[in-house]
Formats: sequence, C-alpha cells, structure tokens
Amino acid sequence: MEWINNQSPILLAFLATLITWGLTALGASMVFFFKTINKRMLNVMLGFASGVMIAASFWSLLAPAIEMAEGKSIPSFLVAAIGFLGGAAFLWIADKIIPHIHFAARKGESEGINTRLRRSILLVFSITLHNIPEGLAVGVAFGAAANGMDGVTVVSAMAVAIGIGLQNFPEGAAVSIPLRGEGLSRKKSFLYGQASGIVEPIAGVIGAALVTSIQAILPYALAFAAGAMIYVVVEELIPEAQSGDHNSTDIATLGCIIGFTIMMMLDVGLG
Repeated sequence: MEWINNQSPILLAFLATLITWGLTALGASMVFFFKTINKRMLNVMLGFASGVMIAASFWSLLAPAIEMAEGKSIPSFLVAAIGFLGGAAFLWIADKIIPHIHFAARKGESEGINTRLRRSILLVFSITLHNIPEGLAVGVAFGAAANGMDGVTVVSAMAVAIGIGLQNFPEGAAVSIPLRGEGLSRKKSFLYGQASGIVEPIAGVIGAALVTSIQAILPYALAFAAGAMIYVVVEELIPEAQSGDHNSTDIATLGCIIGFTIMMMLDVGLG
C-alpha cells in the first residue's frame, strides 16, 4: 500500500484502467466458449452495468465534487451542475458525430454521421463511446486522491476502478458474442470486443493529468465524468436492458439493483 501511495496518480490511473481494459478482454474471451448470448442474460449484463455506473456517478464523482466546491465563490451545487451538464453535452455531441449502432438495432439502422462501415465495427464504436467516461472517472478519481481531496483516497479511487472493471467483464461478452453470432470468426469477435476497452487507459491518463495540473477544474471534472456516465446509462444501457418480454425486463431491473448495491458497498466501504 505504501508503494501505491508514493506513485504518480497518472501512473496509477494508467495501471488501473489497464486492469479495467483487461477485464473487458476477459469478458470478450467468452466468445471462445459461446456462439450466442441469451437475450435475458444480455439484459442482466446491461442492467448490472447501469447500476454500477449510477452508483459510481453519485458516490465517487458527484458527492465529492459538491463537497470540494463548498466554501468557494461559486455555489457548490452550481459547480456540480455545470460539470454534470457539460459531461452530458459532451456525450450528446459525440453520440451525434461518431457512427455507431445499439445492440437491438435493426439492419441498416445507425446513429451519428452517415457511414458505410460494417455493422460489427459500428457496434464496437457504440461500446467505445461509453467507455470514455468510465476511463475519465477512474483518472479523475486518482487525481482527486493525489490532491488530498477530503473523502477521496487512493483506496476509494481503486474502488471506482474495481466497480467499472466488474461491469466491463459482462460488457466485453455482450460485444464479442453478438459479433460471433453475426458471422465473424471467434478470433475477430474477441479482438473487436476487447478493442472497445482500449479507450479507457487513454481517457484515464488524460483525466488524471488534467486534474493534477489544473486543480481548479477538479470538482468540474468529477461532475463532468458523472454527467457523461449518466447520459450513457439513460440513453443506451437502460433502454437496451429493458427491451424484450416482461420477464427479461424484470431480470434486467434486478441486475441494475444488484450492480448499484455492489458499487455502493465498494465505494462507501472502501472510501
């Protein structure tokens, strides 16, 4: 633990997001054992990911942002609101520009700018898009810990990384197995599935570097990551998890509750 406390937050963010990427790859490796994924299981995975991201957005990001902004010239709730709306706006713009599709999209349906890219690539782009705020969340958390921010420690930053890693495992499987079902080889399905997590170390390093070099933006950065994560949950994960019959949606809701509970316990317990 002493070694960890003595390391650069940028290095710690990089190492932590390498692990979250590795868990995405581990989940993607499930394609070597399964060719198809049950719709109910996919809904549970997406619901679980939603719960983890919602809990992390509050306990790991928004609450610390509000606490850090207290006593400043700008009201703390306004700082959090500006950052939160900025994060949501960033993902909204990216959603309109980057070509991608959702899991349940019909053939020919896509979002973002018009493109002739294959459906498999568009699906990977979709997951890559919402891995950006996940990497940012880890990086900003380690940056906040390095700045000695009250309520944020290296251990709590590690809890953020663990929570995101937990939901990255089923997410990796939720990408690679459908790709296999569309006719790609197991090797290509795995490579595409794990590739969706590459952006996390990049975003993690950027987040940690920014908040350690410009401390004034820290509360805004925390709230920004929260807004981006909530945008992904509401715009993509929950609608996808709630598609299907009544039993599937019930299971997805249960997955969300479990994911939320696990992340809450990690964050509060380790924080």
